[in-house]
Amino acid sequence: MFTGIVEELGTVTAIEHTADAAVLQIEGPLVVSDAEHGGSISVNGVCLTVVEHDERTFSVDVMAETLHRSSLGDLTPGARVNLERAMAASSRFGGHVVQGHVDGTARVIARTPGERWEVVRIELPADLARYVVEKGSITVDGVSLTVSAIGADWFEVSLIPTTLDLTTLGHKRPGDVVNLEVDVLAKYVERLLAARETEGVRA
Repeated sequence: MFTGIVEELGTVTAIEHTADAAVLQIEGPLVVSDAEHGGSISVNGVCLTVVEHDERTFSVDVMAETLHRSSLGDLTPGARVNLERAMAASSRFGGHVVQGHVDGTARVIARTPGERWEVVRIELPADLARYVVEKGSITVDGVSLTVSAIGADWFEVSLIPTTLDLTTLGHKRPGDVVNLEVDVLAKYVERLLAARETEGVRA
């Protein structure tokens, strides 16, 4: 489990494609400082398992489904990525519950600069819209953010200077693709309500 607080901007150093998967090698000295084989690291919001590592880099296997369902399939050597280690039980919970299971991708629509921040408008896929509410939480490329405004097919987030400087969101431009993970608590509530309605009909 993660919290959506990016620890480090990493760099993709190599990609090896196979018939139905890919191996990514990523430089991230901080996140590999205590890495173990089989440990979890979030890469642009996707939970991946460490298969090899040294003092500066780590390698992960990415299955075809993950490549198709996320923006990881578009990565090239030299690309910057948001990195976060799995949360330790003793850590402060700085963001919100993030599983690292991408629900879908969307494109950046527009950026509106402010005096010290930027408002970024992003597409809202129809199948995810019911889980997104104003002032609620959403994960964009692994970054825990608060929804500042919402429309029928878009939502906005306001990025503070720290987020602009320390994550890839500071460099995303209109047309760029980002990974989205909605708040899992909303999905649990939906499931529970659906079950209650079904039980009511049976009764």
